[in-house]
Amino acid sequence: MKKKKRVKDEESPEKHDKNQPSGRKRKKTSSEHDKAEKNKKTKKDGDQKKKKEDKKDEESDKWKWWEEGKSSDTQKWSSLEHKGPYFPPEYEPLPDNICFYYDGQPMKLSPATEEIVTFYAKMLDHEYTSKEVFQNNFFSDWKEEMTKEERKLIKTLSKCDFSQIHKYFVEKSEERKNMTKEEKQVLKEEASRLMEEYGFCLLDGHREKIGNFKLEPPGLFRGRGEHPKMGKLKKRIQPEDVTINCGQDSKIPAPPAGHRWKRVQHDNTVTWLASWLENIHGRPKYIMLNPSSKLKGEKDWQKYETARRLKMKVDSIRKQYRRDWTSREMKSRQRGVAIYFIDKLALRAGNEKDDESADTVGCCSLRVEHITLHRRLDGQEHMVEFDFLGKDSIRYYNKVPVEKQVFKNLKLFIKHKDPEDDLFDRITTVKLNKTLNECMPGLTAKVFRTFNASTTLQDQLNKLTTEGMTVEEKILSYNRANRAVAILCNHQRAAPKTFEKSMQLLQEKIQKKKEQIEEAKKELKEAKKAHKDAPSDKSKKLLEKKEKAVQRLSEQLKKLQLQETDHEENKVIALGTSKLNYLDACITVAWCKKHQVPVEKIYNKTQRDKFAWAIDMTDENFQF
Repeated sequence: MKKKKRVKDEESPEKHDKNQPSGRKRKKTSSEHDKAEKNKKTKKDGDQKKKKEDKKDEESDKWKWWEEGKSSDTQKWSSLEHKGPYFPPEYEPLPDNICFYYDGQPMKLSPATEEIVTFYAKMLDHEYTSKEVFQNNFFSDWKEEMTKEERKLIKTLSKCDFSQIHKYFVEKSEERKNMTKEEKQVLKEEASRLMEEYGFCLLDGHREKIGNFKLEPPGLFRGRGEHPKMGKLKKRIQPEDVTINCGQDSKIPAPPAGHRWKRVQHDNTVTWLASWLENIHGRPKYIMLNPSSKLKGEKDWQKYETARRLKMKVDSIRKQYRRDWTSREMKSRQRGVAIYFIDKLALRAGNEKDDESADTVGCCSLRVEHITLHRRLDGQEHMVEFDFLGKDSIRYYNKVPVEKQVFKNLKLFIKHKDPEDDLFDRITTVKLNKTLNECMPGLTAKVFRTFNASTTLQDQLNKLTTEGMTVEEKILSYNRANRAVAILCNHQRAAPKTFEKSMQLLQEKIQKKKEQIEEAKKELKEAKKAHKDAPSDKSKKLLEKKEKAVQRLSEQLKKLQLQETDHEENKVIALGTSKLNYLDACITVAWCKKHQVPVEKIYNKTQRDKFAWAIDMTDENFQF
């Protein structure tokens, strides 16, 4: 064997350089290295050129609907064709060896009952399943779906054992995580096929992306905060529940085999493609177009134009609500104070709630218990302390000084009232918005919120951006301006689970970079000494090289430190909501163009598609 191997090695001289020890790679000569680098650079340049060409083609194919003028307020489209929604696959029963146990005994369930069991079993390690409201709602809805025999046997949730089913789904989840590259590719191709078939429609002859073409599968309702309906069954949506909306002359989408649509309509005054009623709240749900579409883009454009119009009217509106503070009519006083809160604090209007909704409030639905009045607090006079749950059960806590007359009115509003009574008992959101619309057509409490958010961003950007900043410093300034808006609008979040880990990695990078700088400075010192002792072209070049290395590493350290600051400041603030929904995109685009910040540094690809109209239309001189 050894002899054969030796002979084989001797017959394969290309494997080893005769001048090199066996097993070591021959070092490339400088000409070979230069050639390899040149080839690598040529390939990279070619790839970048191809990307640019693809991007150019994509941009030339893009429908610039904003150049065609606005649609009428009534007719939203002329022609609309689509394939309808994609329905989730039917339930696949559990394997025979996976059992549900009741009172210690295995029990075979009917497919409908078993499917609901899987919803609960999948959530066993979630805090929801430990909540009494969740458990009671689940058990109540589950019993309604059981057969008579199952209902007779299953009497209490405490005797139900879902552990084996839970373990089965945990293992299935691990299997999915450990899929091979080829298996993942199959799933990816299937997702692409579904997107191609259901994810696009033809709107006025243009191919537009649909937002949510997949119907939500059945499951258990979670809700935000302590929602009274958590744990209830979200039922499977059938084609018979769905209304289709498409063009009069278009091909009507075919329902799944053996089914029919609830109704097919041709209403071009609405922007949805399909609609149904969800069973938890009995409210309509819709399939709409993607945020990058014409219909969504026009709506955004109109929203920010309305907010900009408010700028011309806001002084007269403010004068009016101040006059209302001293009105003889209680209703006018309450309306005046409510509009003041919406203007000053960017509060949501708040809607009337039924007993089965989460106890969240806005301005008009504030109760006496949600405010505390302090004649003097923290060194300031006429302070109001707010404490309530806002949208999505996010706590709003704020202490703000108000004008003396507002303070007097609030004392009057809470007089002889119990804590659970309405603070503004003479007005409703509908009446408030009606009054605002009389002040300016299209004005609502939400427009006020958008106006104040966009005004804050513009003011903060003008204040925080200065000449001579690096791109990274400008981005930090932008995020700080965005953060001021998020705080105003109470856009909070829990610190991400990965925050500590990502922060630790960033700090390790910073420490490593500092060590590299120290090493580079030592080498620079040595190069300076060598050049001083024996000056030459070679020593001069080395000195310049070492100086550039220190400068480059220092810039890299600064970037990392800016990232660390930004990361820490954004820990519990959600910047995305205000950026996408409340900030006029023209402000951001103009700022980017004026200060030479690539718009890609502020908006990702999805966001650039959403605000394509603003990116194309706005010049650097725009001010909100």
